[in-house]
Amino acid sequence: MPKVMIVYASLTGNTEECAEILEEAFQELGAEVEVVESVFADPEDFTDADIAVVGTYTYGTDADLPDEIVDFYEELEEVDLTGKIFGSFGSGDTFYEKYCKSVDDFDEQFEKTGALKGAENVKVNLNPEEEDSENLKAFAQKLLDAYNNL
Repeated sequence: MPKVMIVYASLTGNTEECAEILEEAFQELGAEVEVVESVFADPEDFTDADIAVVGTYTYGTDADLPDEIVDFYEELEEVDLTGKIFGSFGSGDTFYEKYCKSVDDFDEQFEKTGALKGAENVKVNLNPEEEDSENLKAFAQKLLDAYNNL
């Protein structure tokens, strides 16, 4: 049974809701899942998982990483996740020019760890609707497929 760890940052609850959808999707697919808020997580925790997932929102007009996930982001670069699968997701607002930029930032940071990208990023405009829920479920399936094809 693959072990999945989902770390997320959420201000309005939208990214947390996405993390919950993913948790349920992974469980239905037979994976063991741990979901942790970023302030309580350490990037080293990913070394005990087979699939590492980060969900974050993007903050403000400058498309900044949320304050509560900056340390996690910076420390992630130092962790060797060779042989692990990763994925990134998050919520944002299409009103902003750099829509969901923090999701892409994590994607780039994960690549420095030696982990393999298992699925394209999932970006959710504001709160997850039915289509977003389906996209998150497909994301979970793709990550598990990538793991099973290692």
